[in-house]
Amino acid sequence: MPRKTFVGFGFGAIQGGLFLYEAYQSGNFDRLVVAEVVPEVVSSLRRADGRYRVNVATRSSLQMRHVEGVEVFNPNDPHDRAPLVAAVAEANELATALPSVEFYDKGTASVAAILAEGLAGRSDPGVLYAAENNNQAAEILKGKVGTAPENFQFLNTVIGKMSGVVGEGRSREFLVEEFNRILISQITVPGFRRGIEVFEEKPDLLPFEEAKLYGHNAVHALLGFLAHKEGRQFLSEASRNLRRFAREAFIEESGRALIAKHGGVDELFTSRGFEQYAADLLERMFNPFLKDAVARVIRDPRRKLGWNDRLIGTMRLALDVGIVPHRFAKGAAAALATVGGDIEACWSGPDVPPGRKNALKELIARAGETTAFQQDDKGNKDNKGSVAMWEDQRAPELQFVDNPMAPDIFADGLSGYFLKDGNVRMTFETVRESHVSSPGSMSRIVIGRLVMPIDAAENMARGVLDFIQKTRSQSSPTA
Repeated sequence: MPRKTFVGFGFGAIQGGLFLYEAYQSGNFDRLVVAEVVPEVVSSLRRADGRYRVNVATRSSLQMRHVEGVEVFNPNDPHDRAPLVAAVAEANELATALPSVEFYDKGTASVAAILAEGLAGRSDPGVLYAAENNNQAAEILKGKVGTAPENFQFLNTVIGKMSGVVGEGRSREFLVEEFNRILISQITVPGFRRGIEVFEEKPDLLPFEEAKLYGHNAVHALLGFLAHKEGRQFLSEASRNLRRFAREAFIEESGRALIAKHGGVDELFTSRGFEQYAADLLERMFNPFLKDAVARVIRDPRRKLGWNDRLIGTMRLALDVGIVPHRFAKGAAAALATVGGDIEACWSGPDVPPGRKNALKELIARAGETTAFQQDDKGNKDNKGSVAMWEDQRAPELQFVDNPMAPDIFADGLSGYFLKDGNVRMTFETVRESHVSSPGSMSRIVIGRLVMPIDAAENMARGVLDFIQKTRSQSSPTA
């Protein structure tokens, strides 16, 4: 394959942890170029000779990986503009990963202006991945750029990859999940072959964009606002009741509504397909190695309460197909509690069908009056066939029964552990000596495996650590 050039705009988590990372991993690119407007970030990446770290949260561990050889340019710096335009002119693949589509044409050195100048007169085919969270991002950017070569295509994307920046300035690095099944628009440029080969093309992205917004994003926000109400710091700390509640919201409200609208388009929009989608996403959301902070999830609540956004948009979609979204109303009520005021201040869309806004307000008001996860009899009647909502109540106290015959097991150490199906699986070992020959030989022998739900394993680890620290502090001599 001929060697290629990749150019990215915006050096945030999606650019650094997805596009640049996958371009580097592919081995198909001669040049990796990124445009960034924060001077400190530009300077720090240059000091590091274009090398930065990506922390990848797998299902069982946190792995540290690196990207090298990145050239960085600041479009606001007159000395950097010309080489950046030249890089755009030769690039085979580009990606924008900006805070929103509103940043496309901001300033004299805007992304649209740089692209227009770089694309003018080029003859080689190319594509640009528009990664802003807007289902018409590619069309919007193409309109801002103006004229583009016929063999250059702007592509929309559906990015279900959770990520974040974990350092700024000198220490900027990224924390991303391992998941990389990214959907993009079907490429129609004759003969074009992508260098980033892991992406998946779809002829119609809209159903998948709605599954992302009204499924993934909606449940993520619901979890965040209700976890905030529980006083949690990370999503991985969410209570068991909240996890069950989120799963029900995902399948019974979001899933049923999306299947009713897009059934037949893809296996995803079937009962079985959506249950698998929900199970996979929820396991990823609760991954403790991802450190998904509740404060990050619930930021900008007014936008997330918008008429077409994840919470209200999902409720509207459900109502359109005859499903009463009581669970998402609970999430919207929790979100509204963080900002106060009248929720209509967050809505700019028309009241279609007439009376829909009042119906939504009544649902949210009623949800806000009950404690989280409390059963709503009317809701269960309206959502026929749905699983009853879980009550937020203490589980009955279980009696402790001692067993004097239970064995004591000694282990020299922990061989390893991994996470599967929400359970931490630990393998223990001890050192034993074989006396078949003299002198005897020593071996590490597996003596047992312990499997625990992740919450219970976390509580055990914290309890053991607290006990050891207290014991050592009590035995240490005082000065």
